[in-house]
Amino acid sequence: MKKEAVILIHGMGRSKRSMKRLETYLNKKGYVTYNRSYPSTVAGVERSAVHYINSALANISRDEVSKIHFVTHSLGGLLVRYYLSNHKIKQLGRIVMLAPPNNGSPVAEKYRDRFWYRWMTGVPGQQLHKSNNPLLEKLDPIYTDVGIIAGTRSSDPWFNHVFDGEHDGKVAVADTKLTEMKDLITVKHGHTFIMNKRKVKDHIVNFLATGNFYRQQERKPLLNTSES
Repeated sequence: MKKEAVILIHGMGRSKRSMKRLETYLNKKGYVTYNRSYPSTVAGVERSAVHYINSALANISRDEVSKIHFVTHSLGGLLVRYYLSNHKIKQLGRIVMLAPPNNGSPVAEKYRDRFWYRWMTGVPGQQLHKSNNPLLEKLDPIYTDVGIIAGTRSSDPWFNHVFDGEHDGKVAVADTKLTEMKDLITVKHGHTFIMNKRKVKDHIVNFLATGNFYRQQERKPLLNTSES
């Protein structure tokens, strides 16, 4: 019986180490995984997307897997969106995005011209602003099931002042959304380490298997059948 593969893509300023715990968890669940580092503060989204995903597909034995899923963190979600806007993957499965800046980030919007922001985030940091963003404007809808997990607890309190609604310190919940998404769930975790939380990992596996996130059914109150 063929296994299913998961391509993991880390976020900006991180490396494959940031997705290692999640990779181990997915391996234990029977998935074949691909998890590598890419120059997330050097190359633009377009270049990183093509190089990383082509490399991943070349390293996965296509004859031995039935589906190829993606699980991304932050900037990694934009890499998948760009790639799928320009390429088809025959065995494409489902996609789970963790805290993706699908509609940009207020942090980039406010600080993208500051020296310290440009120094820390490089070329990709200039592709995350919200208004008049040429990268976001040319991304097509994704043609498979997409699930989004958004955080509601700030891990970067020094940026809290740039947000109006719920956020995780770097991305607003509202900015994670896609029109074509199949499901969205929020968790009380911050942006940076959201992928390491047990509940998040359980949500990921449930979505890859069913196309929906796991939600406990609310208990209904027992009817009072006693006579007064």
